[in-house]
Amino acid sequence: MKEMKKILVVDDDLRMVKTICDILASKGYAALSAFSGEEAVDVVKTETPDCVLMDIKMPGMGGVEALKLIMEHAPALPVVLMSAYASEEQAEEARLRGACSILTKPIDIPQLLTFLSLLRKDESILIVDDDPQFCSLLMENFRLRNYRVEAEEDPEKALTLMEQKETLVVVLDLKLGSADGVDVMQDIHMRHPSKPVVLVTGCRDEMASAVEKGLRIGAYTCLYKPFRVEELINIVEEINRRKLRKVLVEPTGGE
Repeated sequence: MKEMKKILVVDDDLRMVKTICDILASKGYAALSAFSGEEAVDVVKTETPDCVLMDIKMPGMGGVEALKLIMEHAPALPVVLMSAYASEEQAEEARLRGACSILTKPIDIPQLLTFLSLLRKDESILIVDDDPQFCSLLMENFRLRNYRVEAEEDPEKALTLMEQKETLVVVLDLKLGSADGVDVMQDIHMRHPSKPVVLVTGCRDEMASAVEKGLRIGAYTCLYKPFRVEELINIVEEINRRKLRKVLVEPTGGE
């Protein structure tokens, strides 16, 4: 049985929280509730929700301050802020602190449900690399952050996996034995033109031309081995936030 996604709803308006929680529960989500920023931070630490929907203006700790603490504890956690009056400055601060979006009340429930259906735990990170130790290191670190991860050294098998499973991002080594990484990048782009691909290579000078071609084709970026795993994790989290933000229409102004 598929595990229910846990959504934390945070607002000092008890009726608002109950209404949203009831709707989420009717749609098959496990709805959690909190009524202050302080309580929200505590729930995130103990319950590990899949998403947080949180009001900006609350007595005591506000939503933006709570967002900062939540991101320190769970930087990959999708957080959506709500406000009856959201300015562009608030939206920008929320984005800088890691929020997926800031929505105006009353919340567009169909839009919110569409957003929740896209939460990244249904997607995998696909690592295409023929170095077992490198793959193992990445897989261990991403799994610690609750990402699903697949690793494949055969490009054709990797492309087959992409047809069979939802993929958030592909991490592609430009040197794959006899295979040309640029050709693999081209195949991925032709079949999945919107799929983000992060190139990796340990041969900066030797692969300079290949990196340039890959970026022209449409690669998201390139990392040079050895790199800190956190660099790649930050890139993947930003890719995920950008994907989720596209679903939510943010305000262009307000009071």
